[in-house]
Amino acid sequence: MSSEPTRTRPEPLEAAPHYYGGQAVIEGVMMRGADRWAVAVRRPGGDIWLECQPVSDLPKRHKILTKPMFRGCYALADSLSIGMKALGISAMQAFDDEEEEELGKGAVGASMALALVLFIGIFIFLPSAGTKGVDALLGHNLGDGVWFHLVESLVRVVIFLGYLFAISLMADIRRVFMYHGAEHKTIAAWEHGDVLEPENVDRYSTLHVRCGTNFLIMVMLLAVVVYTVAGVAVPPPEGAGLMLTILYHVALRIVLLPVVAGLAYEGLRLGASRGDNPIVKALMKPGLWLQLITTKQPTRDQIEVAIRSFEAVVPPGLREGRVPHTLDSPITLARDGLAVHLTDADVRLDGDDEPTAGPATEPADLPADEG
Repeated sequence: MSSEPTRTRPEPLEAAPHYYGGQAVIEGVMMRGADRWAVAVRRPGGDIWLECQPVSDLPKRHKILTKPMFRGCYALADSLSIGMKALGISAMQAFDDEEEEELGKGAVGASMALALVLFIGIFIFLPSAGTKGVDALLGHNLGDGVWFHLVESLVRVVIFLGYLFAISLMADIRRVFMYHGAEHKTIAAWEHGDVLEPENVDRYSTLHVRCGTNFLIMVMLLAVVVYTVAGVAVPPPEGAGLMLTILYHVALRIVLLPVVAGLAYEGLRLGASRGDNPIVKALMKPGLWLQLITTKQPTRDQIEVAIRSFEAVVPPGLREGRVPHTLDSPITLARDGLAVHLTDADVRLDGDDEPTAGPATEPADLPADEG
């Protein structure tokens, strides 16, 4: 077989209109397709752990979840749920056996719960409490009007940007950002009709208009408008003390978060469908700039992991000729509670024919409570 990568385009994008997405996890990538999501993780032994799970069919059973605003709220909740599951899987597979035993599922769940509390504390409570507290020390010059909400929103954006920059300096987080870049490159290569070989994928940019980073920036910007309007229209109870006022603002922001998320989701869909519009391009720019922090250039082996994850969520008919089986690393495929070792030529994914395993098919070291 020729060493030159095939660059044919057997499946035009019109044949596969679904927008694929994903996220970086610990030493791996989660990809999401129309009916399933998959997570691929590079394990300490060098093989790639691949696990697929179905996407919820709630929107098919409840059509209201496909309507504007509602679909954004559902998409946020569903993405958080899948993201936490994918992070849990990657945390269990990215470490050696001793670290894995110490980690355990309970520790992963506790870490995620702590992360949620920290998110609320850092990005909702701290801006409100900090702005209101400093304002109280300075003589309540801002009050509870427009200026308070604008200053609080500015403080939130500054905290968010500072947080991202700070964690980007950590070696472990930098690797996550490299996998984030691999995810974007892989999706971009697919959307441009290219064959998903590492050398092909590596030519594409780490920046992508549908990135969750764009979503976060849009949430931040829309929150300025929504929280300001709501805060002025529904001010704290008259005579409320400092702490009660702070808690009121925090509660109002948590309640309105689905509204902000719904608006941001619609904005992101607009950006994806009308990417050539100059106004839309301008609105997408801040998110793309921020991706200069949240994505880094990946290595070829990280791109290979992203390709494996992406391959698992593409229907077999569209996969033919676009994801050639020429990747180097062996696969450990999670299936029916067992981990089956497969060579590249042996890989069959859910939706294909039944898997035929290579010489090493004995159960591997899947955690005992997996099933």
